[in-house]
Amino acid sequence: MRWSMPLLFIVFLCGAAKPEGPISPPDDGHGWMLISEPIIKQLAAEGKTIAWPGQTTGVCVDRAKGDVWIIPTGQGVWRSTDRGQTYQRIDGGVISGRCETGYSINADPEGGRSAFFMLDGKCGMTLDAGKTWGQFADVGRNWDYAAVDWSDPQAKTIFAARHESDGEMYLSADAGKSWKQIGKDAKFAAVGIFDPAALVTTQGGGILRSTDAGATWTKVSDLQPTGRVMVVRKGVAWWVAQSGVIVSRDKGLTWEKWGEPVDGVGWGPWFGKDEGSLMLATKKDFVQTRDGGKTWMTVAAMPDIKDFKPANLGWFLSLAWDADAQVLYASRMGFGTYKYQIKQ
Repeated sequence: MRWSMPLLFIVFLCGAAKPEGPISPPDDGHGWMLISEPIIKQLAAEGKTIAWPGQTTGVCVDRAKGDVWIIPTGQGVWRSTDRGQTYQRIDGGVISGRCETGYSINADPEGGRSAFFMLDGKCGMTLDAGKTWGQFADVGRNWDYAAVDWSDPQAKTIFAARHESDGEMYLSADAGKSWKQIGKDAKFAAVGIFDPAALVTTQGGGILRSTDAGATWTKVSDLQPTGRVMVVRKGVAWWVAQSGVIVSRDKGLTWEKWGEPVDGVGWGPWFGKDEGSLMLATKKDFVQTRDGGKTWMTVAAMPDIKDFKPANLGWFLSLAWDADAQVLYASRMGFGTYKYQIKQ
């Protein structure tokens, strides 16, 4: 077969622009639609390399506006104001790397502020919906997940889990400009923060609480969290657990089960219009309550794409919920980012 020079040139360009990592299908046949392709194509056209393992690595929703933020691996934070049709990079080169877990992105439950705790890249946060950014000091390969004290307008206190450190945690009192190590080989498996004087964590046998910046810990509950990061909204702490959802209304001193049990929860919670409306995710599906946890309904299954589904609760797979538009988002490290319109 003979090839003309123009055709060879076109083939060469197409091959050079091919992104790394597995190629995601446009949909899974069950309602999940691929929305990250415009970003991948733009980066390829600009000659920019998507880092290992390719494609995208994280997603979150700005609750205040409904904007979706996506991270193509190694290429910062991209925002869509039209639910995944068009995008613009907004981090100004501050953010790089990838999201190791579904809790690597910590978004203020009230919207407008988000922090990015990346692995093998630069980390930072925005306090004004992406207009300006502050960068965190590096700690080796950096982070798996972290909690932010969103009760502080400046979000100065951060409680973070360093990658591959056997549960080693760090505390920052200056918005990530510096870090203090908390424990070594402590096997802590989650983080939560109410304010600088109240931290919580777990080692697998219930909930531990510290009031001295992690120097000492006291067991306060036998209830076992499964979520990597506790969420605080309007002074109430929410944590996905073996029993479904647990809450604390006194800065972690006491804990109680909330609503009816839900098995196998590893992601969430995400909030609807009020405390009675919550979304959770298990390895298999998304479940929602609209009556304060009295009943739960399955609203979507996980995307049915080979190797996309999670192996470990809370790990690799990043999820988000736009409660106003009733849209779910899913992004697994190395794959595309998808959205699902919940049927009303």
